[in-house]
Amino acid sequence: MINQYVDINFWNKELKNRTPEEIIDWALKLSKKRIVTTSFGKYSAVLLSTFYRKDKNIKVVWCDTGYNIPETYEHAVDLMDRFQLNVQTYVPLQSKAFTDLTLGLPSIEDPNHVEFTEIVKLEPFKRALKEHNPEVWFTNIRVRQTKLRESKDILSYSKNGILKVSPFYYWTDQDLDKYVDEHDLPKNSTYFDPVKALANRECGIHLQ
Repeated sequence: MINQYVDINFWNKELKNRTPEEIIDWALKLSKKRIVTTSFGKYSAVLLSTFYRKDKNIKVVWCDTGYNIPETYEHAVDLMDRFQLNVQTYVPLQSKAFTDLTLGLPSIEDPNHVEFTEIVKLEPFKRALKEHNPEVWFTNIRVRQTKLRESKDILSYSKNGILKVSPFYYWTDQDLDKYVDEHDLPKNSTYFDPVKALANRECGIHLQ
């Protein structure tokens, strides 16, 4: 694994003032075993559009819970077509209808929400990691989003030693809005994830 020779404390300092594209270029040299994850959320077009230029064949892992609103599915189709994404879709092992019957759509205060999260988001993601066994994982997490993400940096390690690379980590919403406008990118402003539920709450993937 590359975690044996990448000093993330050193490289986080080195990369802090680099552009996202420079960070991606640096990380792409580390390993051929790489993925980028997306939920097709609000600013998903920003990160995904860079791989249209950098690595069109990178595996884009999408854990589709089945609970996205129509606008998110429309946004996903638009980005897949626009950037010719190599999307690897992972869905829950049990149907949405069965989950609706047995658990419903539990709120985050409901004890069933933990099981709901495992079924519709975490199990599919664990399956994706097992199948692709990546050494580099590109994400779009940013500082100021959640308490957990405040504790990360451009580079961090997952629990099982995958190098997580967040090229836009220090960018603000205003920075991303400017980028979206300058590059004529779509924005999924209506995005809602029932697993995450609250903007400042983790959906669980980045706890892995």
